[in-house]
Amino acid sequence: MIKSFGILYAGNIDFADQGFNGTPANERNYDNEILIKPLSTAMEIAQLADNKGFDVLWLAEHHFQREGYECIPNILMMGLHLANHTKTLKFGCAFNILPAWHPLRLAEDYSMADILTNGRILFGVGRGYHTREVETLGSPLLDAQANRDLFEEQVEILFHAFNDRTFSHKGSNYVLPPEVPYRGYNLNEISLVPRPINLPVETWQPIVSGNPRGLRFMHKHGIKGLISGVPATTVERNFLAFQQTGLEFGRNLQLGEDLCLGLRFCIAENQKEAVEKATPGYEESLKFNGPLGFFMPTLTKEQETALRDKANTEPPPSIMDGIKDGTWVCGSSESVIEHLKKIESKYPGLEHLMFNIGVGTNKELFMEQLQIFAENVIPAFRD
Repeated sequence: MIKSFGILYAGNIDFADQGFNGTPANERNYDNEILIKPLSTAMEIAQLADNKGFDVLWLAEHHFQREGYECIPNILMMGLHLANHTKTLKFGCAFNILPAWHPLRLAEDYSMADILTNGRILFGVGRGYHTREVETLGSPLLDAQANRDLFEEQVEILFHAFNDRTFSHKGSNYVLPPEVPYRGYNLNEISLVPRPINLPVETWQPIVSGNPRGLRFMHKHGIKGLISGVPATTVERNFLAFQQTGLEFGRNLQLGEDLCLGLRFCIAENQKEAVEKATPGYEESLKFNGPLGFFMPTLTKEQETALRDKANTEPPPSIMDGIKDGTWVCGSSESVIEHLKKIESKYPGLEHLMFNIGVGTNKELFMEQLQIFAENVIPAFRD
């Protein structure tokens, strides 16, 4: 039964010329006074969400994006700030990009946020998908195997740091603590100070491919999964794979349990009006994310060329394709409720739903849609 409603805000600026006919993504380059505006937008979204009954505001960590699509580099700092200006809303990390961090620095920062917000920060871990971010900060991404190995070792360290009063670690990437003299003795163990007070740490991770190794790793550590921006057929496949893999670890989960489903919404009087409202932001998001491979189904080379160069080649997908494959839900409030009730029936263990509208959507439409969703849709799922 769906009972927790979240929002994804990745931190984009307002684009004056949205869509396929606007400035190509690689040519967008903004001054700092524009790039800092998403920080105040996040505050407006958080306060509206807090007042309207949303449960979680999910934030995304990204770096070096002069193009203006995802402009929040530290979501723990952002979440702590927003928690001080809201009452009950929680703040989810979607996600802390582990290869961009030393795991013990991340563990310390999360612990501080957990204590200072009294548990209102939800931890999240990801491997990253922007080469500009991960490789610039000194970790591998082009080498997928090295990236996976590093990520898994970092998660192991994080959970030791959170849960063990003292610990040590020796791996391929880290020896913690280093075997050095300190105040008259040789280091052989270390303690995180402070440690989180809300244990075990609720941890989330994206599920994209549903790779068996990745799913087993999640169940080993009790990590929950967030599935977003993929067709309904992929959602079903990954939900089933997560449930089946859990049985290997003695976890008899209902279908959808320990998972969050992210969908993109636009609500209006009818589908035609909703599509018209959502299309500019959809196109802007596709211009940025498509060439990164972060769009499903994956774009062809011809479609990437059409997005980048406005060439007269194979046209890119439209928002109607997203509606057909279940990535987008556009229509009246009643039709959205009906759609979500069907999802609720199909996945009886699903409790968490995440509202999204894409990284190209300007603030005015984002805020409008949050208010409509909160007032017209959420009440249908609560007593």
